[in-house]
Amino acid sequence: MFRRTLSLAIALLAALAASQLPEFTQQYSQRLGGAIDELTRVVERFDKDSVAVGEERKGALARLAGSPDELAQRQSAAMAANITRLEALQAQQAEMAVSGPFRRIEAFLSDPDPQIAKATWDSFEPGVPATGEGVATGGAGFLLGGGLTSLLGRIFGRRPRLLAVR
Repeated sequence: MFRRTLSLAIALLAALAASQLPEFTQQYSQRLGGAIDELTRVVERFDKDSVAVGEERKGALARLAGSPDELAQRQSAAMAANITRLEALQAQQAEMAVSGPFRRIEAFLSDPDPQIAKATWDSFEPGVPATGEGVATGGAGFLLGGGLTSLLGRIFGRRPRLLAVR
């Protein structure tokens, strides 16, 4: 009886944990959008400044990188990194936007941005799984948790029975 109760409790906890994945993905997506908005402003400002001095983006980056001034070289590398990160984040956002409910989770899990994922985790607030996606991931967690507990119980719960000698 105790093993069944424990197995059910573990399965329910696994269901609860798994059902939070869609909520975490949704909160990650919101932070992703915020990061994209901010990086877009930074890159657009750089582009405007470049045009103001008669350069295109690539030319301005090359000009800064070729400068004898170490600060200018560092700024070139930093801006190039910002542009690359912006493009990667935009690609992930686009993939998540056109994906269906479960593919959105897959798009997140395939290549999450470590900084955004950590910030999302640090401020994560669990939500009630009111979507089909939440119910399905919760059900999968329940089955996985219950199945794993049952399997472990069978592996480690078997004890040789001693035959009573009469």
